[in-house]
Amino acid sequence: MKIVRILSIAFFLLATTPVLAEVVNINQADAAALAEHLNGIGMVKAKEIVKYRDTHGKFESIEELTNIKGIGEKTVEKIRDNVSLSKGVTQSEVRVANKSSAEE
Repeated sequence: MKIVRILSIAFFLLATTPVLAEVVNINQADAAALAEHLNGIGMVKAKEIVKYRDTHGKFESIEELTNIKGIGEKTVEKIRDNVSLSKGVTQSEVRVANKSSAEE
């Protein structure tokens, strides 16, 4: 009984602990990476970010994301710590894993 209780507590702690998200380079990341790593950004918004970047050039500031329909100041504040203009993830982890498997 004690083991079940300990396991239940451990499961609860793991389930409620936020996952450490990686920093994403919004000037180079593909849509899959944006959607995968940025909380609140799904594939539709991620594709809009890439489309905006392709049309207007590199982002000069993180706040420039608010120029994209559906991304407001609250969303930018929510993801601010996980975005960068010059460093970070550029490809989806799933995509990279699949590519590695295919090369073997």
